[in-house]
Amino acid sequence: MSDAFRTTVIHVTTGPRETVTDLTHDCEAFLADVAGGADGLLNVFVPHATAGIALLETGAGSDDDLLATLGDLLPPDDRWRHRHGSRGHGRDHVLPALVPPHATLPVIGGRLELGTWQSVCLVDTNGDNPDRQVRLSFLG
Repeated sequence: MSDAFRTTVIHVTTGPRETVTDLTHDCEAFLADVAGGADGLLNVFVPHATAGIALLETGAGSDDDLLATLGDLLPPDDRWRHRHGSRGHGRDHVLPALVPPHATLPVIGGRLELGTWQSVCLVDTNGDNPDRQVRLSFLG
């Protein structure tokens, strides 16, 4: 592996409701621009205290299942000590402990090496902040 490092920030608007946003195309487009066919690592990082990065199947219900599971584990009610923002917002600050704010993925021949049904997704349960940044970094 060489010492080539490239990085960029993409902006994602998630809206007022909790959501899973597929970033796979953005990751692939970034690698097409910067990887030059090299092997390396792609790091995906969301610099927010209330969002995370997950690898999962999308479009077949798994994204909705994830949000439902997070709703069961982290209900949006008044139990949370962290109380600014909308009702239950404290749970959004616990989310990154369960869905980490980063993922590091293999890149082979300049292409993202994912499993058949895996997608790179931004998980955002915080409707108070619909404007997100995601940093993509390639080391190859």
